[in-house]
Amino acid sequence: MSLLVVGLSHRSAPVSVLERAALTTDAQVKLVQDTVAAEPAAEAAVLATCNRIELYADVDKFHAGVAELSTLLAQHSGVGLDELTPYLYVHYEDRAVHHLFSVACGLDSMVVGEGQILGQIKDSLALAQDLHSAGRLMNDLFQQGLRVGKRAHSETGIDRAGQSLVTFGLAQLAAGSDVETWAKGRKALVIGAGSMSSLAAATLARVGVAEIVVANRTYDRAARLAQILNESGDTDVVARAVPMGAVPAELTRADVVVSCTGATGLVLTAEAVAAAVEGRTGAPVAEIADDRPAQGAPKPAAAGPGNDENCPLDLTAEQSGFSVMGEAAVAGMAAAELEQHAAWVDNATVDIREAARRTPETDAELIGALAATVARVGRIPELRRPEPVAGFDRPAPELFLLDLAMPRDIDAAAHRLAGVRLVDIESLAGASADAPMAADVDQVREIVADEVTAFGAAQRAAHITPTVVALRTMAADVVAGEIARLDGRLPGLDERQRGEIRQAVHRVVDKLLHAPTVRVKQLAAEPGGAGYADALRTLFDLDPETVAAVSRAVESTEKKDRPA
Repeated sequence: MSLLVVGLSHRSAPVSVLERAALTTDAQVKLVQDTVAAEPAAEAAVLATCNRIELYADVDKFHAGVAELSTLLAQHSGVGLDELTPYLYVHYEDRAVHHLFSVACGLDSMVVGEGQILGQIKDSLALAQDLHSAGRLMNDLFQQGLRVGKRAHSETGIDRAGQSLVTFGLAQLAAGSDVETWAKGRKALVIGAGSMSSLAAATLARVGVAEIVVANRTYDRAARLAQILNESGDTDVVARAVPMGAVPAELTRADVVVSCTGATGLVLTAEAVAAAVEGRTGAPVAEIADDRPAQGAPKPAAAGPGNDENCPLDLTAEQSGFSVMGEAAVAGMAAAELEQHAAWVDNATVDIREAARRTPETDAELIGALAATVARVGRIPELRRPEPVAGFDRPAPELFLLDLAMPRDIDAAAHRLAGVRLVDIESLAGASADAPMAADVDQVREIVADEVTAFGAAQRAAHITPTVVALRTMAADVVAGEIARLDGRLPGLDERQRGEIRQAVHRVVDKLLHAPTVRVKQLAAEPGGAGYADALRTLFDLDPETVAAVSRAVESTEKKDRPA
């Protein structure tokens, strides 16, 4: 069996695809169960965070495993396999181990060095253990990944190379100002009471907000988080809990809103945000036209005669760098207009130079996917360019919004409202892409490389252990049989003599087996050493079922001794 990981993340896929592929807890459970039920896989675990979805499995065939895991990811994410495939990555054997260890250290995070991922890896392992889909390999891999991540944070300054997603998001909201100066005395609303929301609330308290209101669908969880904040004693923050129904009223009072729920639809619409700003200022909220050219984007073709025929879009509003048949062009469109636009695309009445990898056929498929999104969440999520921290003339914000959910909680169209600053996963990805890397990153990479080598050696050595145990068991059985035969042929021996003979025979067998078994473990731990177990079984004619029984017994003992 061999380790295989198939997944997609913020490095391989656009946020719009990650958002649609996000897995609920129930979907994660079903994905793991279906994976271990599939023929190529014996063990499985899923790592699903706000910016990655990865399926780990112990498979007996590489190509069949990749095909099966890719198909299962597509089925359970709801994104078609043809659409999902270009964004998937595959890691196998040592590369798969290297990938998880890098993820655990924060090297593959949107914000390098963030520590939140360790808790998410721990949750993934716990789910696999609860579902009995984690055998020796998954348990060893994820537990070692947690240890490597902790080692990286304790032995290096990787924490200086980046911040947690929450801290980085607040820094983007502060737009270059000192975060504690910006936060001092403000009122915050935290929507959600899960691990990320709890981290956000604790961070807000630490940077100096005066009040935190926690809203959650389960009021008891919100109340428990508020109580923890009030009783921490480390800050002067005042925290209270409210039901989700109170969010519109609290939105008008809040200066800062952080949202991270498991909702599949929008929690805050642009209209709700506009109403909150209007309630604060007493004046209608205007929309800001963002006509900045996209960096590095090709200049769009001019709308020549006939190429805008029957197009429901306003082509006078330049869509720089985007196809007029693409996702950005239809963002915010009503369902009826979307149907008209889809029909226009299908009729192929335009002749326009497409952005990279755009064709009328792929755009038509995307329109269909967006139509499905409209049916599910009521509007089309807006694809937008990340809002710059500085250099863009906007009115001073009245309301600061940080959306850490995937799928998103806050309508991206809110970024066009005057008096609103919105930072979400998409804008964080753009802002962090150019973040400076600390020298400690190289040290962490060395730790990861060393740990991958050690893990591989340990796994290869463990692979041969059942064979060595079976060999020693066979030798013990041979000794026992010969002693019994000797007792029958020499019944006059007293107990002392029998004991001396038994010890002498055992010593001979132990000395003969000691050097070969020690050496074969050493050889098996080296790269390419997997074949030594097969050679040992062949040379000594060991029963495969005996070896398998020893392996099961070892795994059962490890499982019993494993901490809960």
